[in-house]
Amino acid sequence: MGEALSDEEVLASPFLTVLIQQWRAQDLYGSWDKLSDAELLSPYVLSAEQRRELPILGDPDPETLWRLELFYNAVGILIEKASGVMISPMIKMHHEGFGRLVLLAGRLVAVNKPLREVHRFGFPCFAKLDEAGCRYVEEGLSMIQRFNDAARYGQD
Repeated sequence: MGEALSDEEVLASPFLTVLIQQWRAQDLYGSWDKLSDAELLSPYVLSAEQRRELPILGDPDPETLWRLELFYNAVGILIEKASGVMISPMIKMHHEGFGRLVLLAGRLVAVNKPLREVHRFGFPCFAKLDEAGCRYVEEGLSMIQRFNDAARYGQD
């Protein structure tokens, strides 16, 4: 088994680099300029205890929904870069934190993710955050490769 990567090494991964870019692009007034990349992405990291403390019922926090949106936007951007196919994210969310997210490529659903307990959206560490993002990117690229004509429909 290989050695675990440090947080700095994980934060330099292609997925987390794009996610960090998404966050920095949202900072119109430079409020986060002094924050390190780890501090910027720290809301994605939740310990098991922190997750248990979060309520399951009730409306998800708008910041949690925003983090979810930025996460899947980063997935879509990497799929676009690798495939050359435009990706459109769509989220349909019930006010209690249940719903579905799809990343569309032409007529193809490249990524289809049922959303449950969005209140608890987070990962135990940066490596797991990166792993999840990369898994969705690979899934989307695989679907585009399999159904290339559907993915490229209307993108001439």
